[in-house]
Amino acid sequence: MSEEQKKETTFEQSLARLERIVSEMEGGTLPLDDMMKRFEEGRVLVAECTKQLEGIRQRIEKVTSAVPPAVEPMNIL
Repeated sequence: MSEEQKKETTFEQSLARLERIVSEMEGGTLPLDDMMKRFEEGRVLVAECTKQLEGIRQRIEKVTSAVPPAVEPMNIL
């Protein structure tokens, strides 16, 4: 997978490709060389998905830490 393809690929696309790779490898019909190619591609996709998830986790932490605590309503009666 080229660097340009990685930048244009969404998390969902990478995950779908990983699922196809696993299915192909579990099918047991791929020659060994093709199995290794799928394995290598899968490792790259796993690393990219992990990186994307970490970025999302950091964004969530940033957003939730910036939100002030809830204010309780005043009892005016």
